[in-house]
Amino acid sequence: MSIPNHILDQLNSQADLISIIGKHTTLKRAGSEYKGCCPFHGEKSPSFYVNPQKNIYHCFGCSVGGNAISFLRDYENLTFIEAVNELSKQTGIEVPKEEQHNVSYQRRAPKPITPPVQNVPSPTLEHSRVNQGNIHKGNHQDNGAQSAQNYIDQPSYDDNQGYENFPPLEAYDSAAYAMDAYPSEAYSSDHSAIHADDSGYPPAWLADTDTNAGMHDAHGIEQSDDKDGNLYELLEQIQQFYQHNLTTHPHAKHYFLSRGITEDIFETFGLGYAPFGWQHLEHQFPQDIEGLKALGLVRQSESGRDYDLLRDRVIFPIRDNQGRTIGFGGRALDDEVKPKYINSSDSPVFHKQHVLYGYYESRQQRADSWLVVEGYMDVIALYQAGIYGAIASMGTAINESQISRLLTLNPTLTLSFDGDSAGQKAAWRTLEVALPVLADDKELRFLTLPNNHDPDTFIKSQGSDAMREQIANAMPLSQYIFAYLSERYDLSLAEGKAKLMSQVRSLTTALPKGSSFRYLLNNDVYQKLGGRRSQNVEAKDALLDFDGDMTISQQLQLCFLFQPRTLIDDPIESIWQQSGINGLHLPAHIKQKASPDTLRPLAWEDLQDAALLDIVSTIKRCLNYLPKDVNAAAHFILSNVKPATQDMLSRNWGGFYKALTARNILGLDGLIEELVSQLLERNMKKKIQELVQNPDHIKLAIVRKQTQLLNDWLRAQQAEQSAQMVTVQS
Repeated sequence: MSIPNHILDQLNSQADLISIIGKHTTLKRAGSEYKGCCPFHGEKSPSFYVNPQKNIYHCFGCSVGGNAISFLRDYENLTFIEAVNELSKQTGIEVPKEEQHNVSYQRRAPKPITPPVQNVPSPTLEHSRVNQGNIHKGNHQDNGAQSAQNYIDQPSYDDNQGYENFPPLEAYDSAAYAMDAYPSEAYSSDHSAIHADDSGYPPAWLADTDTNAGMHDAHGIEQSDDKDGNLYELLEQIQQFYQHNLTTHPHAKHYFLSRGITEDIFETFGLGYAPFGWQHLEHQFPQDIEGLKALGLVRQSESGRDYDLLRDRVIFPIRDNQGRTIGFGGRALDDEVKPKYINSSDSPVFHKQHVLYGYYESRQQRADSWLVVEGYMDVIALYQAGIYGAIASMGTAINESQISRLLTLNPTLTLSFDGDSAGQKAAWRTLEVALPVLADDKELRFLTLPNNHDPDTFIKSQGSDAMREQIANAMPLSQYIFAYLSERYDLSLAEGKAKLMSQVRSLTTALPKGSSFRYLLNNDVYQKLGGRRSQNVEAKDALLDFDGDMTISQQLQLCFLFQPRTLIDDPIESIWQQSGINGLHLPAHIKQKASPDTLRPLAWEDLQDAALLDIVSTIKRCLNYLPKDVNAAAHFILSNVKPATQDMLSRNWGGFYKALTARNILGLDGLIEELVSQLLERNMKKKIQELVQNPDHIKLAIVRKQTQLLNDWLRAQQAEQSAQMVTVQS
């Protein structure tokens, strides 16, 4: 079986080497790398390092080293083909079955080319042809860790000296493991052709002082049709051609400058321009038509005529992990032109699902945190602002293997999508894709910029420091899930809450087996939906955030301000009924001697708390006049209570309200019920003490029986909450 070298490079660079090796030894982060005891030889002091940037490993104890394929062969005893097939399954990179699927193509003598046609086809025809291409919004990838091959000899390092004595990353760059680690028979028979030292003829504009030469044929260049071309080399020449055109077409250069891009960034990202004209690539590279077609840059119309995919568009070269150009994205200069973005299609060297635009450039800057954005310009704007680690996928959603790789480099990954419907749908799809690789030590965060900004426009408007602050304050996954779903269900209805909870449970089944986050996320959402434990934990925490010395009565008063309509059905009467106290069965002789006042439910006046009675009485009096807005209703109530009550509540209301809203607490039914129960318990205990000191055996017997029923009911409530938690967990 012949496997092209570029496919092996892709397999090794895209493999999750940390996970592969982590099955056999414990790896811990050490700076930008991972460190552990060598699985190949017994050792007590770790000297085995895995470099996730270059996807290679090396032991400074026994000198073993290599990449993903070599590890599977040497440690897991797989054959070369078995190792390749295993990585193909893991990465999704297809291993071609036919030998011709490689990076070489037949170069041919240039056919006579007529001068560029001046008559421009109609826009309708242009658009219909363009739409045959692969079209995306503008998300693309670029990978950045250069693949390394055999390690150079290094002295051994004492583990006790610390990580700072470990060789710098530059020590990896000089050589490699790749090819000589494999049997020669495993490679394509035309291996030498793949790496032939033939870069093809130089673009005409490199040899001709005429700035328009790039648009003419290259008849003056020596013709050669007996050597194969190389797609990587052709792509590099095309990239240089596009980049040169940027200097000779001021309107294209002005587009980038008007977007705030500086000229040094032109070079960093290799930005360019594809001139107008239907066959400028064929004129520029007449011997390489077969290669241009293999790359999808030249296509054939229904009438059989070849035409260039990218025309009159600014160009974004797409690079792989080694920094090689593997494709292009083109953006229309006019926003009215549709489609706005066009990507070159998949080819033997370009597989969209494995590429992240901006990854290579970010790795060059040793980025240690990663931000997924939607478009090329977002990546470039963030890079120019000194915020490295921004990348974009080639479609609307990044895939599972890419997320896994980024979470290996940093356990926290931030996703930034537009706030519109399309952007939020893309964010949700990404969330669903990420769940299977979201181990407990990994975290997803979501960033939606204010005022419909994207990172590019936000940086221009607010600056880089404000952008860093937005990234730092991105929303955790648990909050994002609730915020997203709560907009889609009516949470004022039990049915809406049930549907939301059902979807959350369905989502969490995708988390890795044994995930603690599964239970915690279900429980967190259950609490936000009004589960009793939510009120007892979340709202109590909110109270402690700003005043931990408040009495139960003061807490209850603030809760009534936040949720005044709780008093429509009096909480004391409700507890009296639920606990069965109102139906208390007494012996006949006690019932005959008991006064009617002893058997009635407790009232707010019985609690002997003037401030609490004031707030309850005021709310009941004003219920029909309260505004719907929580904060407005609270201030309406405050304006009607006594000055002493108003003074205490006014001091604490702002902090309490802010703490509750920050936690997305929707209701306080459970907390209010518990606080009222605690006040009733205290009142009844106090009454028992008074009756013991001033004996009244009839009243004492009745109050003790009431207290027992209340305590039994409270224990039943706690048991019910525990059962609900078990249901949530399952």
